[in-house]
Amino acid sequence: MAMEITQILLNAQSPDGNTRKVAEENLKQFQLQNPPAFLLSLSRELSNEEKPTDSRRLAGIILKNSLDAKEASKKEELVKSWVGLDHNLKSQIKDLLTLTLTSSVQEARHTSSQVIAKIAGIEIPRKEWPGLIARLLGNATHETSDKSSALKIATLETLGYVCEEVSPQDLEQDQVNAVLTAVVQGMMSPSDPSGSIRLSATRALYNALDFAQTNFENDMERDFIMKVVCATAQSKEIEIRQAAFECLVSISSIYYEILSPYIENLYTLTAKAIRKDEEPVALQAIEFWSSICDEEIELQEEEGENFNGFIKQALPALVPLLLETLTKQEEDQDQDEGAWNLSMAGGTCLGLVAKTVGDDILGPVMPFVQENIVKLDWRCREAATFAFGSILEGPSSEKLAPVVNTALQFLLNSLKEEKNNHAKDTTAWTLSRIFEFLHFQGNEFSVVTPENLGHIVTVLLQSIKDAPNVAEKVCGAIYFLAQGYEQVANVSSVLSPYIGDMISALLITADRSDAGESRLRASAYETINEIVRCSNALESGSIIAQLLPAILNRLGQTMEIQVISLEDREKQGDLQALLCGVLQVIIQKLSSSEATKPSITQFSDQLMTLFLRVFACRSSTVHEEAMLAIGALAYATGPEFSRYMPEFYKYLEMGLQNFEEYQVCAISVGVVGDICRALDERVLPYCDGIMTHLLKDLSSSMLHRSVKPPIFSCFGDVALAIGEHFEKYLPYAMPMLQGASEICAHAGVNQDEEMAEYANQLRHGIFEAYSGILQGFKNSKAELMMPYASHLLQFIEAVFQDKERDEGVTKAAVGVMGDLADTLGANTSILFRGSSFYQEFLGECMQSEDVQLKETASWAQGTINRVLVS
Repeated sequence: MAMEITQILLNAQSPDGNTRKVAEENLKQFQLQNPPAFLLSLSRELSNEEKPTDSRRLAGIILKNSLDAKEASKKEELVKSWVGLDHNLKSQIKDLLTLTLTSSVQEARHTSSQVIAKIAGIEIPRKEWPGLIARLLGNATHETSDKSSALKIATLETLGYVCEEVSPQDLEQDQVNAVLTAVVQGMMSPSDPSGSIRLSATRALYNALDFAQTNFENDMERDFIMKVVCATAQSKEIEIRQAAFECLVSISSIYYEILSPYIENLYTLTAKAIRKDEEPVALQAIEFWSSICDEEIELQEEEGENFNGFIKQALPALVPLLLETLTKQEEDQDQDEGAWNLSMAGGTCLGLVAKTVGDDILGPVMPFVQENIVKLDWRCREAATFAFGSILEGPSSEKLAPVVNTALQFLLNSLKEEKNNHAKDTTAWTLSRIFEFLHFQGNEFSVVTPENLGHIVTVLLQSIKDAPNVAEKVCGAIYFLAQGYEQVANVSSVLSPYIGDMISALLITADRSDAGESRLRASAYETINEIVRCSNALESGSIIAQLLPAILNRLGQTMEIQVISLEDREKQGDLQALLCGVLQVIIQKLSSSEATKPSITQFSDQLMTLFLRVFACRSSTVHEEAMLAIGALAYATGPEFSRYMPEFYKYLEMGLQNFEEYQVCAISVGVVGDICRALDERVLPYCDGIMTHLLKDLSSSMLHRSVKPPIFSCFGDVALAIGEHFEKYLPYAMPMLQGASEICAHAGVNQDEEMAEYANQLRHGIFEAYSGILQGFKNSKAELMMPYASHLLQFIEAVFQDKERDEGVTKAAVGVMGDLADTLGANTSILFRGSSFYQEFLGECMQSEDVQLKETASWAQGTINRVLVS
């Protein structure tokens, strides 16, 4: 049944493009025509010691990819394919894989470990492959010789991967005990001069920790595991020490509540690593304390101010330890986007400590800041500024404001006068943090006032001309400065006189020849967006209206960019996405006031022409941004948007069919809603196509589930727009709605957080669909909804019984209950008389502190009462 594929696998790695292409096509055809033989052939190739390493390695990779995929729908398809294979064939493949663990070739062993784990992830939850764990444990506890040492390493690696693939409930406790015993014994292996067994065992423990709940509840077992991990963290091999600290980080998160007896020793161990060990180990030691902070921040939210955790107790020793790390900067870390070093890790941890202990952070940190900020050594000045910026999110505004008021002028002067690029970069970042956390219009603790605003803007606009990394941080400072003046109502904004100069400076920044460095161009445009979004439309309308043609012109220029390579296409796409984003925000701002709306209609033809040209470039990022901008334009132009529909509709269809880039599909669904609200009945000629695509999307297993709730909402938008004409879609839409409501009625119960959240999104979408459909039929053909009324009321009751529902779902459910009574009138009286839950539900809502929910409940109550007395 298997086929000789060695040469094909080698050819698939050939430097010659044609040879490679032919081989890849041969493999693809073999896989399509005979999947079982294909998998068996790959397994034989991987296990055969006489085959070349290169062909074995590729065989293993293809085998792994035949069992798993990142995309959920594709993974589900591959799992079904494996499950459906002949039992004997699967046994053959699994035997060959476990045999490969004894291979003399490390790459073959490693790949086999991964494939075994992928199969285990499919079969163990189904109670299949019962002998796997026992067989692996037999290998792991084998007496160590040179040959068995390699087997032991591969087996420990496999156990780790298996633990990564399966859930704790999939293994029996005696299996978990045996796995932990084998792993911990491996960590203590005496005859392991290279350290490879101990490293594999330590990494396996990391993956097995989730399974050890029962073991960590037993004092003796827990003590033993902690003793071994702490001893391993002091091994002579750096990789083993790093892996052991990774285990401690994981333990601090999973088993925080049992750390008390060990915390002093853990502080000593981590402090030594942070001060004296190699950077990879020291970084994990810092991460241990960051993890503790994360846990305690969450516990404080649950338990309130009375919570007293490890961080507060360790503060006098921990803060000086972290402050020491801040002077261990790397000269060029600001130029490297992926940089992560001791200084950055220490500052991040310090910020988390500040969030954990609040006001108490100022005492140990401020003397360090004051002492180092004036030193000649740039490292000391930068460390002091970094420490100050890092703690700004922790203390109360009341305690922080006096300190920041004192520091603000010093920091502004430093931004102008500092000679060191790295210190200047951190100063600009710290100013952005000040404006983010201590700048609120009309607040007594705001450090930005009408008196100092002009000086702040002057310094920032001067400093935006600095090196790209500094200028990018200055953009961030301007961003948060503008955000602090976000308009709640049409109150005059003290920022208005400065907006023109700020936008001009940012446009110049975006045009800099070095704007491609440090994300500067993107930051400049994102900051323009925030300035426009937070501005007063009446006061700054003329400036924003002038910005519109300037951005349009830039978008037009992107069409002239010469695209030769993929990199050119990507750069063009990125720039178009940024410019479409700016246009979207401009359109939204100008359409928010009747006085400024004409500025959009003047340019609407130009806008639409360019957006359609952007679509023609076929870049998905651009697709998203252009779609969002078109949605804003539809809202702004209202019924006039209908003249763009004939040309735009084909792109809308493409978006609705884009399953692979599901964000594009989701945005396209949102734009359908915008168009429905803009056009009302004028959208009717396009509804057959739109509804067909929406129904196909709902039925597809390929489409990401996050798009499905908005599709239901979209049904409501369509129905509301076309009213009685929605009748033709009822036989298709209603079974979808009813089926989905049955699935998610009780979905929040006993579900993990992610699934509960999705269930709430689905419910919200379903209620919005029903609301739109009911309102659409209110004035004509309301009786069409009567057959669905009882099912809808049952769904509302089921959601009411779920106390995990979120407030948005509650509001939507109550609104639909009112819509039901309002649209169907006296016909629903028998339904409401037969239900008692709605009174309790409305009573609960009347007690809410949410004014909007109370108003909705009051309206629904009145509507139902009128039905009952009619």
